[in-house]
Amino acid sequence: MKSIGMIMLFVGFLAGAYATALDVERVNWMLFGFAVVVAVVGMQFVKRADSAHAQSEAVLANNRNELRQSLDNVVRDLQEMAQAPKPEGEALRAKIDDRLREDLRRFAEARESMVHLFGLQTYADIMSSFAAGERYINRVWSASVDGYDTEAEIYLEKAASQFADAQGQLARAAGAAG
Repeated sequence: MKSIGMIMLFVGFLAGAYATALDVERVNWMLFGFAVVVAVVGMQFVKRADSAHAQSEAVLANNRNELRQSLDNVVRDLQEMAQAPKPEGEALRAKIDDRLREDLRRFAEARESMVHLFGLQTYADIMSSFAAGERYINRVWSASVDGYDTEAEIYLEKAASQFADAQGQLARAAGAAG
């Protein structure tokens, strides 16, 4: 279905371009209109195929695990970083990049499944805490570049708190969803 939609989108685009290039002064509006209709129908086929894939049980189950595991890893790593002797400067940035970035990326890639799994409001609540934690991580990174190690330490703890909140909300949502 998606392949047919992509072909229709491609053919519609080319036919529309062809219709406008036939004559410099006049456009064949019938051909152009037909091309637009074909492209729009093709786009709908692609969107429906993508939506069906995103809501499939296999994708949802995989993403549920990705969400939980990646958030658990971030919370664990941040707690370890906050409790350990405080690294500064390049060492802190290296720890952030080495230990957090991959799990943050994994969570972000799987986040849209939360809407299908738990509903839009739960998605918004979890993502609010996640986004705040991610902003704090970025602030820690920037503060360490500028040599503000005390500020970096403060925001590292704030990030840990935000991600722990997101983790708790995700656990509650998963428990309620069964």
